[in-house]
Amino acid sequence: MKLQIGIDGKLYEVEVEITQDDSAPKTHYIPAQPSATVITAAPAAGAPKPAASEGPVDESKVCRSPIAGMVTRINVQVGQQIQPNDLLLVLEAMKMETNVVSPVAGKIKNLNVGQGDAVQLNQVLVEFE
Repeated sequence: MKLQIGIDGKLYEVEVEITQDDSAPKTHYIPAQPSATVITAAPAAGAPKPAASEGPVDESKVCRSPIAGMVTRINVQVGQQIQPNDLLLVLEAMKMETNVVSPVAGKIKNLNVGQGDAVQLNQVLVEFE
């Protein structure tokens, strides 16, 4: 799969090979840059799973973290109406920022993280109504 990655205002085209099992649930991360492509990645082996007390999660109603990192900025509030590709929050890992945008249109039901929180790969960040 070919992707375009933006670093310091320069676009780089890279080729990525997905090595995880295709039968695993998919998470969606949509880069904020219009010239970038949609990244769909299978969760890594051993990725955190929802706790048994949470019950099953409707993947169409959540946004998961595409990386492990720290929340540096939150751009939405509970109750806010959003559209696909609206910026939800910004994560930082290894001094690089990653924009996390909405995969769906809807209303913010819950923010599961706050500014400064550390997050894990595939952690539920935002829930939608």
